[in-house]
Amino acid sequence: MLTRPALEPSRRDALLRLGGGVGALGLAALLAPTATAGAPGGPHLKPRAKRVIHLFMNGGAFGPDFLDPKPAITKFAGQRPKEVDLRTERPTGGLLNVPFKFKQYGQSGLEMSELLPHLSRHADELCVLRAVHGDNPNHGPALFQMNSGVLTPNRPSLGAWLTYGLGTENADLPGFVVLCPGRPVRFAELWASSFLPSEFQGTYINHSNLDPRVMVPHLHNPTTTAAAQRKQLDLLGELNRDHATARGGDPALEARIQTMETAFRMQTAASDAFDLSRESVRVRDMYGRTHFGNACLLARRLAERGVRVTQIYYGNGQPWDTHGNHNNATRTLAADMDRAAGALLTDLKARGLLDDTLVMWGGEFGRTPTTEGGDGRDHNHHGFTMWLAGGGAKGGTTYGATDDFGFKAVQDKVHVHDLHATVLHLMGFDHEKLTYRHAGRDFRLTDVSGRVVKEVVKG
Repeated sequence: MLTRPALEPSRRDALLRLGGGVGALGLAALLAPTATAGAPGGPHLKPRAKRVIHLFMNGGAFGPDFLDPKPAITKFAGQRPKEVDLRTERPTGGLLNVPFKFKQYGQSGLEMSELLPHLSRHADELCVLRAVHGDNPNHGPALFQMNSGVLTPNRPSLGAWLTYGLGTENADLPGFVVLCPGRPVRFAELWASSFLPSEFQGTYINHSNLDPRVMVPHLHNPTTTAAAQRKQLDLLGELNRDHATARGGDPALEARIQTMETAFRMQTAASDAFDLSRESVRVRDMYGRTHFGNACLLARRLAERGVRVTQIYYGNGQPWDTHGNHNNATRTLAADMDRAAGALLTDLKARGLLDDTLVMWGGEFGRTPTTEGGDGRDHNHHGFTMWLAGGGAKGGTTYGATDDFGFKAVQDKVHVHDLHATVLHLMGFDHEKLTYRHAGRDFRLTDVSGRVVKEVVKG
C-alpha cells in the first residue's frame, strides 16, 4: 500500500468540497482486489511456477473423448457390464459409443483424440491426470470442491489462497482475475475469499463486450481529472486511517483502502491489459474470436503483466453438461476449446512464459460412459481427466488410470485435495503449512487431507 503524508486540516476541508469522482472510483474499487505482498513468510519451497491459468470446462468433459482412450466403450456399446453399475446422479442405461479416433503424438507418444489437433502439437508439454476423483456428482458441491476444497460455499478459493500466499507482481492490477461471459450464474462464490481478507477475492470480468470500458465498469471518470481523484483518494485514505487508528485497527477497512488504491491505478493499467485491439490480426485469428478464445488471449496478456491467477470459465452456466446429444455437442465444444487452448500454449511458449506458468484444464467432474436418454451422458465424479502444462509439471506423461470403461479411478488415483496440494507445491507452498487462523482453528485449502503427486512434478 502507498504511504502518504498526513493531510493538513485546511486541505481536508477543501477536498471535502470537491464534487464527483470518489463515487465512481469507489464503484471501480469494488471490482479490484489490490496487489499485496502475500502471506507472512512467503513460499516454503522454491516455486516452479509464478502464476496459474485455470481453464475451467464447467459442466464436465468426458475423458475418453479426449485423453483417456477406452475402446471397450464402443466395443460393448449398448450393453451394461457390471463394471459400470455405479451410482450416478441420474439413471443411466448401456454404454454410449465414443466415435473419436486416437493417435500417438510427440516424442512421448501421448495418446490424444482427433478432437485435439491444436493441443496435440503440445503433446510433450501435457501432463495428463487420468484418475482424478471427487466426492459428489452434483454441480454445486462439485464446483465448490474443485475451487475451494470443500462441498459447501464457505471456504476460500484456490485463487484466493494463492494470492494470499504470494500476492501479485503488478500493483496496478488485481492478483486474481476471473473471466466469464455474461452475468455469472451461481458462480460468484467460486472465486470468493471467504474468511481470508477481501482483497484476495477474484475480480470478475465479463468479457462479452471487448471494449475495456465495458469489461471494467467505471474505468474512466468523465467528470473528474486523475489529479483531482488522486487528491480525493488521499483524503479518503487519511480519514479512514484516522478512523482505524482510533479504533485499534480494522483489517476490513485496511483492505478497502488498498482496494481503492488499486482501482485508481487500474484506470490506466486495465485500459492496456484488457484491450485486445492492441493484438495483431494473426494472433487474434490464432486464438479464435469466440468467448473462450478471447478469454485465453486475455489470460496471456494478464500473465505478461504479473497477474497471479487467471481463471477462465468456458461459458456461462454449464456448457459441457451434455445430458443429451453428447457426441455432436462435444465436437462443437472441442473445436473451440482446442483451438484456443492450443493457441494459449503456443503463445506462452513463444514468449518464454510457459516454463513458469502453470496451465490447468478440467471441469468439476467428468461424465459417465453409460448413456442418459439414449444420446447423453450423466455426471461422473468417480474418475475423470484433467491436464497440466508448464509451471514445473512433467510434460508428455500420463498418470493414473480408470477402469476399462473410463468410469472409476482404479490406479494412482488423484483426489481433488491431491490436485490442490500439487498445485500449491508447484507454486512454492507446503499445503499443510499455508494456513489461516479463523474461528479458533487453522484452516487450509486441503482441509485435513491431500498429498503432493510428486510423480507429475519435474525432477
